[in-house]
Amino acid sequence: MDILNNVSLRKYNTFGIDVKALFFASITKPEQLQEVLNGKEVRSLPYLILGGGSNILFTESVEKLVLKADIQGIKQELIDNERILVTAGAGENWDSFVQYCVNQNWGGLENLSLIPGTVGASPIQNIGAYGTEIKDVFSHLEALDMSDFSIKRFTLPECRFGYRDSVFKNELKNRYLIISVSFLLSTHPKPNLSYPALKNELVNSGSNITIREVADTVSRIRRNKLPDPMQIGNAGSFFKNPVINVTHFNELQEKHPDLPSYPNGNDRVKLPAAWLIDKCGWKGRRIGDAGVHTKQALVLVNYGNASGKEILELSQRIKESVFNRFNIHLDTEVNII
Repeated sequence: MDILNNVSLRKYNTFGIDVKALFFASITKPEQLQEVLNGKEVRSLPYLILGGGSNILFTESVEKLVLKADIQGIKQELIDNERILVTAGAGENWDSFVQYCVNQNWGGLENLSLIPGTVGASPIQNIGAYGTEIKDVFSHLEALDMSDFSIKRFTLPECRFGYRDSVFKNELKNRYLIISVSFLLSTHPKPNLSYPALKNELVNSGSNITIREVADTVSRIRRNKLPDPMQIGNAGSFFKNPVINVTHFNELQEKHPDLPSYPNGNDRVKLPAAWLIDKCGWKGRRIGDAGVHTKQALVLVNYGNASGKEILELSQRIKESVFNRFNIHLDTEVNII
């Protein structure tokens, strides 16, 4: 195993932040992990597990061993006439995996098309879009215990999925390296059109809408709304959509009748963070090479040579203004390192 020293992480994060990792190793097989962690140069170092780098903001050099999860491979097992279990290595590109499943007419992941990142990162964040979340089709995952290198299987309840959340972002953070994720998909899929914007886009497609049409439509919407990380540095949605109580919502709605909202159960209401940020005048603003995207206020961008600290400072100013105007605290969706 090659353990590299003083490696630039610019190409390993979609913000394109040029920071250095003290040591770096790519894990392509589970058995390599023990070999790497027992290396004399890195044995006493803390480590950072890195997937596709699409949900991370580096604000300083990483004085750690960075472990890139690069395990590949896709396999499937037919469960019955209606269901198929599809397992993908953690290092597989997420969208490539989704399109592979759609091409086989295995339904369940098509609404999650074009989300950047890797398969292994998807359950950590419980990624979701257009009416679907990972938890809706998740079967189990396998992960390496970083302390004894044993392989543990995590079931749906054990992952404790929440809104853009899981056990791996909390008490099990950095304790396991995910090596594969398994999804229970449908062999006779029915498109999920519960998300109004998606349904409206497909209204003229007739009654026999295919999951390929859904995947292509989601991809088109995302391309129109969100910048391509290959062209302009970004990590997608920087903030989570806030959830507030009904009393707070009613107070805000009196002042802002056009405030969009979505019921969230238990007398809670979810608000679009993009709307709040836009109303505070941030959409399209730029400070040096750090800015807010012109089409989507939820996305912070690196126009070229912004540092992670500059993007973080911009995010903090946005959070301040939203809190001052709406009394709402925005939580970041992106991991700050």
